[in-house]
Amino acid sequence: MAFTLTINGQSRNVEVEGDTPLLWVLRDALNMVGTKFGCGAAQCGACTVHLDGVPVRACVTPVRRVGTKAVTTIEGVGSDPVGARVQEAWKTIDVPQCGYCQAGQIMAATALLTAKPRPTDADIDAAMNGNLCRCATYNRIRSAIKAASGQEV
Repeated sequence: MAFTLTINGQSRNVEVEGDTPLLWVLRDALNMVGTKFGCGAAQCGACTVHLDGVPVRACVTPVRRVGTKAVTTIEGVGSDPVGARVQEAWKTIDVPQCGYCQAGQIMAATALLTAKPRPTDADIDAAMNGNLCRCATYNRIRSAIKAASGQEV
């Protein structure tokens, strides 16, 4: 089936089955490999992207469900002022260790700060719940989110 998707502000045409997970459309059909495969069951958050600003797990989102919603990936999140602040904070705080989960972490953090520009610790915990980091950089992730929100770290 033919699908026209808006990804990072650009119209992209793909020819895939409607039940193909968005993750594989991004990675395999469009060669956008920043979004990572982690678990394939929406449990780890490595594949998080935004659909109209809402974080979703691309590994379980069939491409047919995207419709006319705008897809934002880690490759495009920096063009948004909030996403750019999050990415800068990630670098300043030196959040990544192995880095594998960080695209999903950044996407979740950007969605949080877009919705709540000055989140509490409880807000951060709720928004980041389910985004797993095998290197356990959770304290640095929290610090980067606070830094990106302008709060004292």
